[in-house]
Amino acid sequence: MASRKNTEQDPNYPKLTAGEHAQVAWNVARMCKRSIASDTVYQGDLEAKVDRIIDRARKRAENNGKGK
Repeated sequence: MASRKNTEQDPNYPKLTAGEHAQVAWNVARMCKRSIASDTVYQGDLEAKVDRIIDRARKRAENNGKGK
């Protein structure tokens, strides 16, 4: 049986701009490349970058919601 696709957006995950999507994709690709090199490679710096991008988008969404 085919299940329906979930089209609802996660409330904890803000809408990202095209540039932010590209930045997250780039950093995830770098994480993948590092994990292929070795399982013990430190990736905390890239995870922090992705977290900062998402936090910026959350802050922007909150500020946009206040003005309306």
